[in-house]
Amino acid sequence: MRSIEQLTQEALSLPRESRELLAEQLVESLELDIDPAIQAVWNAEAKKRLEEIRSGAVAGIPGEEALARVRQIFGQ
Repeated sequence: MRSIEQLTQEALSLPRESRELLAEQLVESLELDIDPAIQAVWNAEAKKRLEEIRSGAVAGIPGEEALARVRQIFGQ
């Protein structure tokens, strides 16, 4: 059996599209264990936030900017 490190290196060597698909499949495999009540709350929150963006009540920011802010907060 391959180690996590070996699998990680193999996965990182894949083209971007393949890595995205692999990431989606891994996340989906974890979502099977989510409590339905918790999932319902997160779904409602996501819908609320989407509507806030669509209505203009909240302005979105680019993902890279959001990540930069998080890194700054956590000192990375």
